[in-house]
Amino acid sequence: MKGIVFKEFADMLEATFGADMYDSLVEACDLPSGGVYTAVGTYDHTELVALVIELSKRTGLDPTTLVQAFGKYLFGRFHELFPVFFNHDNAFSFLESIENVIHVEVLKLYPEATLPRFDSELAEDGNTMHLTYYSTRHFADLAIGLIQGAFEHWGEEVQLSMEDLTTGDEQKVRFTMVKA
Repeated sequence: MKGIVFKEFADMLEATFGADMYDSLVEACDLPSGGVYTAVGTYDHTELVALVIELSKRTGLDPTTLVQAFGKYLFGRFHELFPVFFNHDNAFSFLESIENVIHVEVLKLYPEATLPRFDSELAEDGNTMHLTYYSTRHFADLAIGLIQGAFEHWGEEVQLSMEDLTTGDEQKVRFTMVKA
């Protein structure tokens, strides 16, 4: 997983809980990286999992809730850092661009990146979208937060449901989104 994700998680923790919380989480988790991340570095995603689990223990918040909140936060940060990818009229248009535009550009910069895959399907009426997430990292909750961040960004109300279709090592989740 690219270091930018870890750096943004650390920044969110520091802004929400203070720098001491992040430092104590890193110490408690005994991470191979030592909790020091560069934006362009690549790190094992299990370090982020360890940090979330430890944060959950300390705050009493469910790991799913924490990861989804981080996804929303990360959407906002990506919008600030990479505004060129957000020139869309609505969230569905943006979500359709993830696999064939955004991830293509990310791989040009970071060919070693292992990105999740997204298949999108927009209904003819334009009010329903199916987005299928595939990843060996099992971070569908992060994807949910990012998706929710997109709808908040474009001020759209959408009913979001999730169907877990995982059968092997790769997580497969189908999100169905219906405009309200």
